Amino acid sequence: MAIDLLNHKLDRAFDHIDASGNGVVEREDLLGLGARILVGFGESPTSRAGNGLVDSFDGIWATLTAALDRDADARFSREDFRIAMTSAFVKGDRYEPVFKPATVTVAELCDHDGDGLIGPGEFRTLLSAFGTAYDDVDAAFDRLDRSGRGALTRDELVLAAWQFYACDDPNAAGNWLFGPL
Repeated sequence: MAIDLLNHKLDRAFDHIDASGNGVVEREDLLGLGARILVGFGESPTSRAGNGLVDSFDGIWATLTAALDRDADARFSREDFRIAMTSAFVKGDRYEPVFKPATVTVAELCDHDGDGLIGPGEFRTLLSAFGTAYDDVDAAFDRLDRSGRGALTRDELVLAAWQFYACDDPNAAGNWLFGPL
C-alpha cells in the first residue's frame, strides 16, 4: 500500500515537471517549473532568491541523474523518475542536503511579504505554477492549514513537501499538498 501511495505521488510530481506532456522529463523541464514559480511571484532568476531557486533545482537534477548514473543531458521516463527519486530522496540520504533546501527556497518565495506566513493567495500562486487545478487548491490549503488560522508557516509548507515527496504515511497532511490524490 505504502509503495503504491508513494508511486502515485511521484507520478503526480512527474506530471508537474512534464508540462509538455511528452512523457519524459529533462533538466529544462525542471528549470521550467522553477521559472513558472519565479514568474508567479514576480521574481527575477538573477535575483538572490531566483538564483537560489535555480541552483537548488539544478542540484535536484544533478542528484537524480547521479542516482541513475546518467549525464546532465539525460531524459527520464516516468519509471526512471520514480526510481531516481526513491533512490536519492526517499531511501537515500540526499533529501536533507539537496531537496529540502529547494523546498525552503520555494517557501521563502511564497512568503512574498516576509511575515513568515503563506496565505491562500500566495499558496494559489505556487500551486498554479505546478498546474494544480483551481478547485483543488482550496482543498489542499484547508488540509494543510491544520491550525485553522488561514495561513501556513514556511515550516509547515516545507514539512508538507517532505510528506508529499518522500513519506509513505497515508495519513500525512502533506499528501494533500497538490490537492486530493
